[in-house]
Amino acid sequence: MKTIKNKLALALVAAGLSFSVTAADLKLGYASDPVSLDPHEQLSGGTLQLSHMVFDPLVRFTQKMDFEPRLAQSWQRIDTNTFRFTLRQGVKFHSGNSLTADDVIWTFNRLQASPDFKAIFEPYSEMKKVDDYTVDIISKGAYPLVLQTATYIFPMDSKFYSGKTADGKDKAEVAKHGNSFASTHMSGTGPFIVSDREQGVKVEFTRFAGYWDTASKGNVDTISLLPIKEDATRVAALLSGGVDMIDHVAPNDHKRLKSAEGVDLVTLPGTRLISFQMNQTSNEALKDVRVRQAIVHAINNEGIVKKIMKGFATAAGQQSPAGYQGHDSELVPRYDVKKAKQLMKQAGYENGFTLTMLAPNNRYVNDAKIAQAAAAMLAKIGIKVDLKTLPKAQYWPEFDKCAADMMMIGWHADTEDSANLTEFLTMTRNEKTGQGQYNCGFYSNPEVDKLVTAANVETDPAKRIAMLKQIEVTLYNDAAFVPLHWQSTAWGARNNVHASAIVNSMEMPYFGDLVVDEK
Repeated sequence: MKTIKNKLALALVAAGLSFSVTAADLKLGYASDPVSLDPHEQLSGGTLQLSHMVFDPLVRFTQKMDFEPRLAQSWQRIDTNTFRFTLRQGVKFHSGNSLTADDVIWTFNRLQASPDFKAIFEPYSEMKKVDDYTVDIISKGAYPLVLQTATYIFPMDSKFYSGKTADGKDKAEVAKHGNSFASTHMSGTGPFIVSDREQGVKVEFTRFAGYWDTASKGNVDTISLLPIKEDATRVAALLSGGVDMIDHVAPNDHKRLKSAEGVDLVTLPGTRLISFQMNQTSNEALKDVRVRQAIVHAINNEGIVKKIMKGFATAAGQQSPAGYQGHDSELVPRYDVKKAKQLMKQAGYENGFTLTMLAPNNRYVNDAKIAQAAAAMLAKIGIKVDLKTLPKAQYWPEFDKCAADMMMIGWHADTEDSANLTEFLTMTRNEKTGQGQYNCGFYSNPEVDKLVTAANVETDPAKRIAMLKQIEVTLYNDAAFVPLHWQSTAWGARNNVHASAIVNSMEMPYFGDLVVDEK
């Protein structure tokens, strides 16, 4: 870590920058770097992280999963299908162009055309300009997740991205894995400008002198993002001082960082649910709710969190993590071997039975170890498990075929909303609509389907929360799946880096607000 000279810092402050007198340079050791500079080319964590650094969304999530205004300074629902955003005035793009409603609408239209993002924006018919700083987003029907959607709208500089390149290509083109203008050029409103990039080697960021958010306490002047693929190598780089902050700290390295001098381990509860599905079409026993409840009671997910995940997870009793609409604090894990044996006896399986289990061995944190532990726990109630673990490239084709009686799956809701989990994991399978696409338990409950359908058009938050909670209660009572845990997120940082203030469960730290103390 180094700091720039006070003389330069004072000059920057005089120029109206938001950071403090001593500005800092930051080296990031990240598992990967973004594949493209185009914010619409790929829906991935790396792309969204880049967007938060170089662009700014209309709205963003806080650590507590509330919404905070960014380029939209306020919003209101006009009618069932119309939601209005009032834009912040005086915002400049890196090019020097001013942000207006035209840029937001241009960006919205591009998102609807993006192969990766269009599904998120499918519920909408159009976005209309009210005036230069007001836009209306209009849904095809009543739609409650407008603010969630707005977190994906990072307004692009429409003038900068319009026109033709020297070789006659459209600058606005979204080229999947292609060398387009937008994949190599950027003009956003965010705190940083990409000053240099060597794919797979480094990305250099420089603070944008015209950044609108002068209230931010962030004092980072430059960032060097260095892709370091191996977990152990990233940790070694942090401990040696080669980098100042790293992502994806593996559970096995937590103790090492906690005991090391000069570094901090920063963790947050995550929102990715890890669970097992129980295939009711491949094993007759799993059709019995008592057997499914017995399996849920037999698996000690709190023990898995403590021993296998080293505390790097939160044991789950339901789909929805805390902070999601629908989360019910009363739906807790229910490990109870005695109860599990009683349920097995009541269902006529006192002597147990055999089932097959499939899990990946390189997709989720400790996935194979978790499956092995679950198999051992089920053996205690007479269920013999034939377990097979596979690399993710081989696992997903098997999952798509629902090839075992129990199958592991992790899910992070793109909308940070529990209805998304239900739609894909526990609604009745429907090839036409895509509902239940990843429901390899073949669980089917008309009440759940009806509630999700209603919740997806309910714009009254209180009514919608009640519906989503009822869904969770029903799934809990039916033992529709085996909830294991929500994976936590972890970063390592030098102890003069105030990482805890800017990280979040979406794994997109807001580096524009990062404060680094002088060493």
